[in-house]
Amino acid sequence: MINFILIVVFLVLGTVLQRVAAIPKNTPKILNWIVIQICLPALALYYIPKIQWNAQLLYPILVAWIIFLLSWLVFALLGKHFGWSRKLTGCLIICSGLSNTSFLGFPIITALYGESGMKTAILVDQPGSFVVLSTLGILVATLYSKGQTSGLQIVKKIAFFPPFITFVIACLMNTFECEFPTFFQQGLKIIGAGVTPLALLSVGLQLQFDSKSKHWSFLRLGLFYKLLIAPAFLFLLYVVILEQRSEVIQVALLESAMAPMITGCILAASYGLKPRLCSMMVGFGIPISFFTLLFWYFLVQNI
Repeated sequence: MINFILIVVFLVLGTVLQRVAAIPKNTPKILNWIVIQICLPALALYYIPKIQWNAQLLYPILVAWIIFLLSWLVFALLGKHFGWSRKLTGCLIICSGLSNTSFLGFPIITALYGESGMKTAILVDQPGSFVVLSTLGILVATLYSKGQTSGLQIVKKIAFFPPFITFVIACLMNTFECEFPTFFQQGLKIIGAGVTPLALLSVGLQLQFDSKSKHWSFLRLGLFYKLLIAPAFLFLLYVVILEQRSEVIQVALLESAMAPMITGCILAASYGLKPRLCSMMVGFGIPISFFTLLFWYFLVQNI
């Protein structure tokens, strides 16, 4: 329950601070930089060395990859057909293609499935959502934020993206079965905990409730994909086609139906991909997802 209270508190605080003249206009950019360059790398170094791998883990891990690649396909085609700007297309790909599998996902899955569910949720989040954000996310952000980008520039963007660097280090630590000392891990956990409040505050500082905004139709489209189409596609693939009905699959499907990832929207905004629409995807997506998640939970309980 505390996570849901924090969502409301920091979103409201951010909208209130918009009206404080003493708050610098570039505050959201500073907060975004801290989240992406410091907090996310700390999470990778804390969680990934602890993961135990096996072939059955592919189902939850692939959730984030499938949703993002499908989002890229869908919105690239729609953008080309309707003549959208590259920044709008990139915004929808990233914001609709990444799920809030940790901050929202962890407490919801824990409440519904307990500790066993959390083990699956971590797999959906870390080698899934987190790595997609650090690789495909930065790739799309780079491609759609500029007109022409060389392959070398893209490789450099990904290779020197701090969360990706720490992901590689964390994977090596996992491979060689080594972890940081306990006190250092606690420090990483504390730093990583800053992702949620800082990201939500940044979203709140940029959130606009303008009834005349041209973003409303794109917001509806993005959330329709994220909350309904994406989980429906995973349900068709995993349950109907592959005939998988275990608890692992249930958790994976619920994680796919979570609201847009806060840090994914922060990444898109930091690259200038329609920052206001990015904030709206989070600000409206989270409360709406509570209702759509009820539908998906009752559905997966009866597979």
